[in-house]
Amino acid sequence: MTSPVRVPPELVKRRLHDLAQHGKHGETGVWRPVYSEAWATAQDLVAAWLVEAGLDVRRDAVGNVWGRLEGSAGGPAIVTGSHIDSQLPGGRFDGALGIIGAVVAVATLRERCGRPRRTLEVVSFCEEEASRFPTASFWGSRAVIGGIGPDEAAAMRDLDGRGMIEAMAAVGLDAARIPEARRDKGDVDAFVELHIEQGPRLEAGGEPVGVVTAITGYRQYLVELRGRSTHAGAFPMAGRRDPMAGAAEIISGVIGNALRLGPPAVTTVGRLLIEPNARAVVPARVSFTIDARHPVEAGRGALLSAHEATINEVAARRSLDLTVRIDSDRAPCPCDQSLVATLAKAAAAVGGRPVPNLASGAVHDAQQMATLCPVAMLFVRSRDGLSHTPDEFSSLEDCVAGIETLATALHQLAY
Repeated sequence: MTSPVRVPPELVKRRLHDLAQHGKHGETGVWRPVYSEAWATAQDLVAAWLVEAGLDVRRDAVGNVWGRLEGSAGGPAIVTGSHIDSQLPGGRFDGALGIIGAVVAVATLRERCGRPRRTLEVVSFCEEEASRFPTASFWGSRAVIGGIGPDEAAAMRDLDGRGMIEAMAAVGLDAARIPEARRDKGDVDAFVELHIEQGPRLEAGGEPVGVVTAITGYRQYLVELRGRSTHAGAFPMAGRRDPMAGAAEIISGVIGNALRLGPPAVTTVGRLLIEPNARAVVPARVSFTIDARHPVEAGRGALLSAHEATINEVAARRSLDLTVRIDSDRAPCPCDQSLVATLAKAAAAVGGRPVPNLASGAVHDAQQMATLCPVAMLFVRSRDGLSHTPDEFSSLEDCVAGIETLATALHQLAY
């Protein structure tokens, strides 16, 4: 029978508070973009925690912080962690809980159980959110899997026009050395990430913790419709080539497609650009984004096919010129079944009963790490399902339950 590993709640509370001071924004917000001063001092704090826990600490070429507890049997490492950066503004839990959980879990295991049989590592990824550099999503984990192209850093600009190379140099990093951050497949045996749920399902079910079975696949489109700009009053409805009317129909259509397909399919139109953006003028051009997600590949394919059919049919029927650009496209990531089973046993041991399995509708560093090794995730309940906001909140009791589940699973895997 699996025995639960208990962690000190006061330590978890203190770690959450202390990390939130780096980039504190208002009462509960955090503003911690990659390579900022707040980011740098936060990574220093994580490194200090790892040293205090007795781990060997290093920083790689993109600023990921690693702590290593060498196992007696050697071999590839079991890695756990998450990302240190935040949305602008973000909250105290997204990413941060996974780092704190990893540090506390491994420190507790070392203190109580001594040296593990298999090597354990903690990682604080430098960036996941792309909140400063819009094209830098998963900068830290992509560097680890060798997924950063040779010209990416030189091409990147943040929202203030500052380059990625310059931003890295400001914190003592050399962009020319990015390839050195790569880890080999034989070097990492598993990656387990603890994260807040970012949705309402655990709260609706009264559950503090859930085990993730798959991470969503997605496709992000930029759709541009071009018509003819005319006077809003003088030009008859019948002869118009109105891209706004086409956009409205497509937006309603793709939302309807997701509703008809049913959960866990989701679709979001989050950005709309109109030219000219005037009250009494039929627009000439309308651009908008579509974010479509599903954690099962067959479902994702059905959703994307329906969306693309809707876009093409509306544009053709309304005599609108159409351009569709795919900005990002990723297949769903199933979690490793053996790791899922280990997490489920650990969660049941900690909570005294089975916990639910669920798919992640958000994307995570674990999805990148899956190209390197088997992965799995744990979710902790989010109040009101909120994330990416200063209002995100997970209770101390729920955070402790998640960390104890992680520690119990790591004990099963490494000792």
